[in-house]
Amino acid sequence: MAGPTDLAFDPWDPAFLADPYPAYAELRARGRVIRYEPTDQWLVPHHADVSALLRDRRLGRTYRHRFTHEEFGRAAPPPEHEPFHTLNDHGMLDLEPPDHTRIRRLVSKAFTPRTVERLRPYVHGLAGDLVARLVEAGGGDLLTDVAEPLPVAVIAEMLGIPEADRGQLRPWSADICGMYELNPGEETAARAVRASADFSGYLRELIAARRDEPGDDLISGLIAAHDEGDHLTEQEMISTAVLLLNAGHEATVNATVNGWWALFRNPGRLADLRADHSLVPSATEELMRYDTPLQLFERWVLDDIEIDGTTIPRGSEIAMLFGSANHDPAVFPDPDRLDLTRRDNPHISFSAGIHYCIGAPLARMELAASMTALLERAPTLTLAEEPRRKPNFVIRGLEGLSVVVG
Repeated sequence: MAGPTDLAFDPWDPAFLADPYPAYAELRARGRVIRYEPTDQWLVPHHADVSALLRDRRLGRTYRHRFTHEEFGRAAPPPEHEPFHTLNDHGMLDLEPPDHTRIRRLVSKAFTPRTVERLRPYVHGLAGDLVARLVEAGGGDLLTDVAEPLPVAVIAEMLGIPEADRGQLRPWSADICGMYELNPGEETAARAVRASADFSGYLRELIAARRDEPGDDLISGLIAAHDEGDHLTEQEMISTAVLLLNAGHEATVNATVNGWWALFRNPGRLADLRADHSLVPSATEELMRYDTPLQLFERWVLDDIEIDGTTIPRGSEIAMLFGSANHDPAVFPDPDRLDLTRRDNPHISFSAGIHYCIGAPLARMELAASMTALLERAPTLTLAEEPRRKPNFVIRGLEGLSVVVG
C-alpha cells in the first residue's frame, strides 16, 4: 500500500524539527494510521490508538522471542553492528515476556520507591549547588551547567559509578542513542558500536569489582537480586545498567531544556510560575506534554492487527507518535496552549503498559528539583540567545540553552 507523498511530516527537514506539531495535526486529520514509505513504517498519531497499542500484546519491542529474522521477513543486523545489538537486545526495554518480566521484577527489587526517595536530599542539594554556580557566573548554558550534570550524577550515584569515571557516560550515551533515530547511517552505527563496546567493557570491570566488594548501590543490588532461582546474567546486568544510565538522563536533560525554552517563549506562563511555585508539579507534567522529549516509539507487529479498517500485517513496524498523541485535541483541550495549571494531563511521555518508564518517579523528582532551584535562586533568569535544535527527531532536544542571570 503506497502512502501519501504530500505529507508535511518529514523527520529530516529542519523546519519540521523546529516545530513538528502542525504536521502532527495534519497527520491526525489524515486518519488513524498512515503508511510512511521512507522509513517503511505505519505512523499512528492519535492518543487513544497510541495508548491502546502500547498495551497491546500483539505488538512487541522485539520479535526474536517468537520468530527468526527469516520467519519475520526481516534481515539480520550486519555482523559488524554486533556489539550494539548485544548490548541493546539484552536490556528490558527491548525484550518481551518472559525475559522482560523476569528482568523487570529483579531490577524493581533494587529500584524501589524507597531507594528513589532516599535520593531526594542528594537530588535537591545537587540541583541547588548547580544553580548557585550558574548564578555566581552570571549565567551560562543551562544544558551543560544544570540540565545535564544533575541526572547524570544522580543515576551514576545510584548505580555506584565512581565520580572520576562519570565524564565518559554522556558521550557514550549520545553515541548509542544515535541508533534510535530513523534510518541511522553507517557513521552513526560505527560510533554506536564503539561506544557499546567501550561502555560494556567498563561495566564488566565494575561488576567484577562489586562482586568482590559489594556496596550500597544499584549494581551491587543487581548482582544480589534473586527471585525463586531467577537471576540476571552478566550481559543482562550490563545492558540494564546502560539502559538505566541512558534512559535515566537523556529524557530528563531534554525535558529540562525543552521546558525552559517553552517557558521563555511563553513569558506570561513563566511569570505565573515565578509568582506561584506551587505550580511546579503540574508545570513539569505540562512541559513534558507540550514539547515531548521522546517523539516516537516503535513496535513490531507480531500478529495481524486492524486499525480503523486497515489491516497491519505481521512483520510490519508501527511508529507511535508520542509528540502527536500529546497534542491530540480529543484528549487535551487547546493542546497547543501551554497551560501550567492543566490538571487532567494523561500525557504518554513515559510510555505505558509493561514498558512504562521504571525511572519516572526519579525523573519527576529531578525535573521538579532543578525547576524549583532555578525559580528560587535565579528569579531573573533570561534567555541570552535563541537556541539551535539538535538535528534529531526521535530524541528531541537542543544543542544548548544560553541564559543570563541578573
